[in-house]
Amino acid sequence: MNAILPFAVNFALACFALAILCALIRLLRGPAAQDRILALDTLYINGMLTILMLGIGFGSAVYFDIALLIALFGFVGSTAMAKFLLRGEVIEP
Repeated sequence: MNAILPFAVNFALACFALAILCALIRLLRGPAAQDRILALDTLYINGMLTILMLGIGFGSAVYFDIALLIALFGFVGSTAMAKFLLRGEVIEP
């Protein structure tokens, strides 16, 4: 393993933590529902990337499976919320 890899992983984790904090602020203070949904989308992407960095840091493949599940559920959730904002309902009769 390269000597710079632990430093790079820790730096990336710090950057993702800062991005999560910014997304949480936008989620709480967002003036419109669209801003809140975009912040939630950003939040799950940054969470997924944080878990991927932990997987690289610890050298375990389990984290990659967890990140894949987070990406899948986050995409479905974002799509459902966007459809709800556009049409007012998620499941059409």
